[in-house]
Amino acid sequence: MRIDIHTHAFHPKIAAKAVAHLDQSYDVHCQGDGTVEHLLACQRAAGVDRCVVLCAATTPAQVIPANNYARELQRAHPEIIGFGTLHPAYARWEEELHNMERDGLRGIKLHPDFQGFRLDDPRLLPMFEAAQGRFIFEIHIGSSQPAAQAPSCPLKLAAIARAFPGLTLIAAHFGGYLMWDLAAEALAGFDNVWFDTSSTSPFTPPGLLRRLLDAHPLERFLFGSDWPLYDPAEEQQRLQRVGGLSDNALERILTNAAQLPGLL
Repeated sequence: MRIDIHTHAFHPKIAAKAVAHLDQSYDVHCQGDGTVEHLLACQRAAGVDRCVVLCAATTPAQVIPANNYARELQRAHPEIIGFGTLHPAYARWEEELHNMERDGLRGIKLHPDFQGFRLDDPRLLPMFEAAQGRFIFEIHIGSSQPAAQAPSCPLKLAAIARAFPGLTLIAAHFGGYLMWDLAAEALAGFDNVWFDTSSTSPFTPPGLLRRLLDAHPLERFLFGSDWPLYDPAEEQQRLQRVGGLSDNALERILTNAAQLPGLL
């Protein structure tokens, strides 16, 4: 089964506004319109069977609406695996973990930069402890800032992986957007860390992407398009071209997520 582990889709009322914000914030031209219908059409055209849609809350008050939307998408579309979210300032997080588990949400998305906290915020520690063996965490890693000042970085994720060996962690963007050399060094050898391939191949030269692919076992890489920023079919082609992947290696990356503990 081919799975895209890193996508976004927005409520139809805000999809156009959300895509415009992405265009402006990241200086890109999004390849999708942000709606779930277009997402699924692009995934079908790319030969992808299932996709994870990630939701994140910029404030504690948005945790429940974001998670409800993840539930709604997962119920309405069998091709979608919905990931909810938490926020370190959300007081009733234990209750929400229970509710997400009850309702079949398998994962949690954290985007420290977007959500306005640091990945080493001590308020996250009891959440990680409680989530071990229950949820997959997909976490944005990387920044243009130095590691010490960045809201997220490979070093902060490595500390979490060491402290919580039962926590299943996906490090987005090959483990560290704009911090790829640090990611290759700091995140090597962990049994509980996987890497998604999103938002990396457009920015890295072939030699760097090849080094990243060689830094970890092939089964640790999970295909991610970051739709609507990028089209999954084009991302497969670019990943293969820039990374020098064989057809067999690309197919393994596309299907590795099917073996990720707790996803299916």
